[in-house]
Amino acid sequence: MNRKYLLIFHALLLGILIVFGTRSGWSEQSFAATKKKKGQSVQELVIADKGKTSAVIVVADNAGLNELLAAEDLVKYIGMMSGATPAIANTPETIAAALQGKHPVLLIGQEALKADKSLAAALQKPVTVQGLLRSDAIVLRRKDNRLYLAGSNDLSHYYAVIELLRRWGCRWYLPTEFGECIPKKPRLTIGELNYTYAPPFEIRSYWISWLGDRTGMEDFQRHNFMTLGKGDFPPTGHALGKYVRDLNKDIFRIPLTAPETAEHIVKQVEEKYAAGESFSLSMEDGVYESTYPGDKKLMKLQWDKYYLRWSMTDPFLELYNNVADTLQKKYPDSPAKIGFLAYTNMTIPPVQEMKAEKSLFCELAPIDIDPIHGMDSLQSPPRQEYKDFVYTWAEVMDGRLAIYDYDQGMLVWRDLPNPSHQAFVQDVQHYRKAGILGIHTESRNAIATTFLNLYLRGQLMWNPDVDIQAELAAFYPKFYGPAAEPMREYWEAIFQTWEQTIVTEHEYFLAPTIYTSGLLKTMKARMKEAETLLEPLRKKKSLSRNEQLYLDRIAFTRMSCDITTLYLAMVKAAASDIDYKKAVQLGEKALVIREKLTAMNGTFTTYKGMKVENKGYAWWPGEVRQYRELEQWVNGDKGKLVLKLPLEWAFRRDPKNIGVKKNFATEPVDLTFWQANRGTYTLDLLKDYPATEWEMLRTDLYMQAQGVRNPDRQSYTGYAWYRIEVDIPAEQVDKKLHLRFPGLFNECWLYVNGEEVAHREQNPLWWNNDYRFEWDVDLTGKIKQGKNILALRLNSRHHFAGMFRRPFIYAAR
Repeated sequence: MNRKYLLIFHALLLGILIVFGTRSGWSEQSFAATKKKKGQSVQELVIADKGKTSAVIVVADNAGLNELLAAEDLVKYIGMMSGATPAIANTPETIAAALQGKHPVLLIGQEALKADKSLAAALQKPVTVQGLLRSDAIVLRRKDNRLYLAGSNDLSHYYAVIELLRRWGCRWYLPTEFGECIPKKPRLTIGELNYTYAPPFEIRSYWISWLGDRTGMEDFQRHNFMTLGKGDFPPTGHALGKYVRDLNKDIFRIPLTAPETAEHIVKQVEEKYAAGESFSLSMEDGVYESTYPGDKKLMKLQWDKYYLRWSMTDPFLELYNNVADTLQKKYPDSPAKIGFLAYTNMTIPPVQEMKAEKSLFCELAPIDIDPIHGMDSLQSPPRQEYKDFVYTWAEVMDGRLAIYDYDQGMLVWRDLPNPSHQAFVQDVQHYRKAGILGIHTESRNAIATTFLNLYLRGQLMWNPDVDIQAELAAFYPKFYGPAAEPMREYWEAIFQTWEQTIVTEHEYFLAPTIYTSGLLKTMKARMKEAETLLEPLRKKKSLSRNEQLYLDRIAFTRMSCDITTLYLAMVKAAASDIDYKKAVQLGEKALVIREKLTAMNGTFTTYKGMKVENKGYAWWPGEVRQYRELEQWVNGDKGKLVLKLPLEWAFRRDPKNIGVKKNFATEPVDLTFWQANRGTYTLDLLKDYPATEWEMLRTDLYMQAQGVRNPDRQSYTGYAWYRIEVDIPAEQVDKKLHLRFPGLFNECWLYVNGEEVAHREQNPLWWNNDYRFEWDVDLTGKIKQGKNILALRLNSRHHFAGMFRRPFIYAAR
């Protein structure tokens, strides 16, 4: 039924209710009850009872899109909960009739504000935002037989209705009907109610990147108090290149502070600015450098350790101020806004004491800063540094700052759960305290990865003081029904592991640090318990809507569990066991399940829309392809396995770069201190392990994940050494022996029996390499029969360091 006929139907139904309601045995008097509260009688307004209702929902005939949708959805969800369908009054005649009766009347939006003039003033009281973009507030007030539901704008009218529905137990945890939890409540009532609220952020939104499935996105945002986009915040998409291309063919090498650069840009944008049209001057998606003297002077004010080059913030902000100042003076009455990103090597705030011009709006995008921990976590110095960035940028921008957030924050990941609420619950407090405009999240709607992240972000952006543990406690029974308890234990085990991890890196290399054998064992056990508890439902001939959803959700979780288990088994087979044939089989099996998961609901994964997944080694199919190619070096096709090198090697930190001079390549490895004290160094305390002593390190997991950090918990950077002795049989010495490192970060040097035999260069920003991270060294003529000392020296200039797949020696064909 389309909207036009739906409204006609409700108008006719309303007339029937008004004329015949008292004859049907469910008059307005029958929908009032007395409830005792603190010794006083409180008249309870009954909206629906035993499948019947005389309630009328009043909405203006000229209602806005969201206001009208609020009325329609209120009817829909009351019907789903109680089995009774209220009428809608949306014409002058039906509205007047509804207001004259004593039936329960729910007035929405404009009609509520019109009927009770005091609501407008009530909506102003809780507002704390600047109102540069929007101001959202809601009021819910019950008076006699009337319930007023209104907001400060069209979308806020919808929020007011959602607040009521949430009080009745409705939740929308995930996009689409799959995540919709609507309880069965034959009796719906309203007691005393006088509630006003306004959120502290003007932007509370997300968008779907990487061509992810957008199904249900707008409804999900409305249901969770989110804004539909950034509103009047100016665009911040990458845009500067088109304005400076004439200055230099390389748009990442332009003289930012040169007066002619600002003049050149002004000429191209002033028509827009004069017309009041907002636009972006954001940097392009890359790393900037400059040889212009004015830029170099400002760049050398600070080194950007995240991008391993001089910071471009001060020269960029000077450029933006020059452009904005010129335009503001020429067109002082223009309301236009100029947006820009604080991104890549412009993420760190400026060193100079400066204020951004009033037409400038900034979106801070911390793409390479620990996405796992919150700003107050002692485990994450990078996140603590980011906290300082936020407060400083907020001051520079006088609050005209939004956060371009990332969820999932692992960026290049697999379809494994990646919760983020443990970080966001801390961060949102600082965002509010800093007085920023809000948060705009880049998501992918990959629910198998993000799961509850967007829901919990929505609640926290609306109210930073929401009790997340209470939200989670309510979630499990609503979402999983009879399987709530084992599913609570399942997810809490995952959440706790992410919260307690010491790692601060991002991307799929860290998966084994989270999804350990212990966690996977817990997940599989709880999964089996949950399925057992739902077995009676599978045997029922007829299922209710919620019962069917319980089964669908446990099927989703089963596939997620299997994908996670198989992926980690694949990684173990390849990285730990050098069994590439098995790794390929496990990976392919997991990808088949991923196909089934995607077929179940397109929002569960992202890869269908991605055009690059099968084109590079960074993506899951590419990782499987890499293992298939590695198999050729051990099965005789291109080479034959001679020796799997030990899983554990001796390891030595070399922060002062003395290893070459002190001959770490051949000196005796003394593990006395390690053997005597290993038990006292927990994973967290290994940051304090003395650099003067050797220790043991696995070769199937990168260094930092094994506790190799600086004493202040910063990621270890600098030189380090791996050492091992290998025994080469006589029959192998004359073969074309090669040493292959199938997973190795950083610039490296290989020593055989004290002699440097190979040097591998790498881009110090690890993501700028080919994502195979392999190194093959020809050992022909460099190795001898019997004992040989292999030493690997590396220089880590960024996070992620060392080996993460076990190396092997093979004979080339």
